[in-house]
Amino acid sequence: MTFRMPPEWAPHERTWMAWPGPNITFTGDDLAASRRAWASVAQAVRRFEPVTMVVGPGQAEGARALLGPDIDVVEHELDDAWMRDIGPTFVTNGEQLAAVDWVFNGWGGQEWASWEHDSKIARHVSDLAGVKVHSSPLVNEGGGLHVDGEGTVLLTETVQLGPERNPGWSKEEVEAEIHAQLGTTKAIWLKRGLTADYPPHGYGTLGHVDIVAAFAGPGVIVAHTQPDPAHPDHELCKANVEFLKTQKDAKGRRIEVVEIAAPTVVREEDGGWVDYSYINHYVCNGGVVLCAFDDPRDEIAAGIFRRLYPGRTVTLVDARTIFAGGGGIHCITQQQPKV
Repeated sequence: MTFRMPPEWAPHERTWMAWPGPNITFTGDDLAASRRAWASVAQAVRRFEPVTMVVGPGQAEGARALLGPDIDVVEHELDDAWMRDIGPTFVTNGEQLAAVDWVFNGWGGQEWASWEHDSKIARHVSDLAGVKVHSSPLVNEGGGLHVDGEGTVLLTETVQLGPERNPGWSKEEVEAEIHAQLGTTKAIWLKRGLTADYPPHGYGTLGHVDIVAAFAGPGVIVAHTQPDPAHPDHELCKANVEFLKTQKDAKGRRIEVVEIAAPTVVREEDGGWVDYSYINHYVCNGGVVLCAFDDPRDEIAAGIFRRLYPGRTVTLVDARTIFAGGGGIHCITQQQPKV
């Protein structure tokens, strides 16, 4: 039977996360703040389903003190803390669960990244989950894809087709490998990610799709928009929305695009552009954990997600510290589907 990646809104067995440890991304006060932020997300998810946090050796006691007794903690060597990217992509054939282990090379071998340990986390988590591993030769991360569970996958050209990850691979070869691993049949490619996701803006991924666009149901995509015409993402987002509205999914349905405006804040304190986005949310059993930015548009975005996910509780969690490290709530969580 063919294995496929279920949509995020399908039932979960649990959520996996990775604990921030001392590295170039998290230092001093930033490390303490990041640990508090990760703990807030873990506790929000735990209201709806079990959570396992992978922590570095010797860090379990401190992690448990912040996480509380309801979150499982396991120790293993880590380089960074972005479980969406370093963890496995779980797939199922309806009777069995398996895990795709993509090649991880530090988001395209970026000079600030380390991945000696993180490149092995997917296999370790798979072992802990007791599932078979499907090894892929493709350099890829979980934040670089999003599926509808009915054959369609969202991708960005600067990630899977970028020379930093898969030099020499054609678009057809990349699609064939992704379809083989995820059970998809139709790929929708966006040209690139948000501006702040690329050098020299900080700890970026070179264009992950899960901060730009995501499925919110069969035939429905939520898309990031930037209303401020001064922001370099303004025109990019307009083009994304126009493009997505022309697309059909694997079932032949015309895509319905739900636009979600970025927060009103457009610059960091040092003057750099921010890529704050509500698209980088996490759907769990009975809930949606949504990035908040202490912004007037937080509640507007929450209202949209309540309409998209009736019957689920939308929980806002301040994600500014997470974004300062290079990602959002979706980036630090990874779902294990229930079979």
